[in-house]
Amino acid sequence: MTTVLIADDQPLQRLGFRMLLESQDDMTVLTEAVNGSEAVRLTAELHPDVVLMDVRMPGLDGIEATRRIIASGDRTRVLILTTFDLDEYAYAGLRAGASGFLVKDAQPEELLAGIRAVSTGDAVVAPSLTRRLLDAYAHHLPSGTPADAPEAADPRLASLTEREREILTVMGMGWTNTEIAERLHLAESTVKTHVSRVLAKTGSRDRVQAVILAYDTKLVKP
Repeated sequence: MTTVLIADDQPLQRLGFRMLLESQDDMTVLTEAVNGSEAVRLTAELHPDVVLMDVRMPGLDGIEATRRIIASGDRTRVLILTTFDLDEYAYAGLRAGASGFLVKDAQPEELLAGIRAVSTGDAVVAPSLTRRLLDAYAHHLPSGTPADAPEAADPRLASLTEREREILTVMGMGWTNTEIAERLHLAESTVKTHVSRVLAKTGSRDRVQAVILAYDTKLVKP
């Protein structure tokens, strides 16, 4: 049973989500939050599998709420709801640690599939789309480090082997496992093993966060 917390300041939106989720045999809604602060507090209390997080809420918004939930080390995963698939909110949500995002007018089956995917540790946005988002909003990256600065000293990469660093680089470019296998002449099972090790060694929650890491450490550039 996948447990879900709905965070949205619109009562009708929350009701619609609740009705949809509770019509499923494998999902249950633990509670609802009307703002980001409440979402953070209730997540800490109830530890839902997934938080369905609206980004625009009064007080603490969904982006900062996501950041605080992820920073707490809770196993809960966050699925961000945005208005457009390539917008600044989606970008900010992923960088805050969300495991994916969906547009608000997504079909019910898309929302349900997204929640199921996130609850099992998958990401709900293609790495290629993550890369497009990062490229589109690269000017939001923290300043102070030249764009061509070397990434070798980044401690998150220190334990990677040369092959694992190569895998992380092409993951950052948005390649799928099949594409990696074909282009690097590896068995797909070998690629999956490398990807799992990269995620574990870098502390990336999922493939989307690995793409962001590759971008942040300059393995991949805009």
